[in-house]
Amino acid sequence: MKSCKEAIIQMYFIDKLIPKDIAEKLNISKSAVSQVLKKDERYTKEKENRISNNKERHRERTKNYIKSDRKVKQFQRNVDDLILKNMHNQASAELSKGKRLNNMAYRNWNKSAYTYNEKRKGYEFRKELGRSIDVPEFIKVEV
Repeated sequence: MKSCKEAIIQMYFIDKLIPKDIAEKLNISKSAVSQVLKKDERYTKEKENRISNNKERHRERTKNYIKSDRKVKQFQRNVDDLILKNMHNQASAELSKGKRLNNMAYRNWNKSAYTYNEKRKGYEFRKELGRSIDVPEFIKVEV
């Protein structure tokens, strides 16, 4: 049994294994490993060191996770901003042309104002919105 105690002490203090792993390697119970370790005067100090090291590792992992998560979110925001900027530039180019906007282009810019009429094969302006004279009442879909 003495060699088992020495093996436990070496695995815990030198090899830095946890009691569960020691018990599995030596094919004994975890409580037997704990009993041997508790009798050693270095055990409490070693346990405190391991706890503080684990806390520090956990803090570092958390910081790294937060940093990487922020980078991903920032990248996504940048991508969204680029998409939005391109859409804005395209809209500006279409709307700033000197010529009049055709009816279908107008409908595409005001999708919620029109409903599709299956019978007439086109888009009708929703009457409840109130229409000015320059807004097309019906837009025929060209197939």
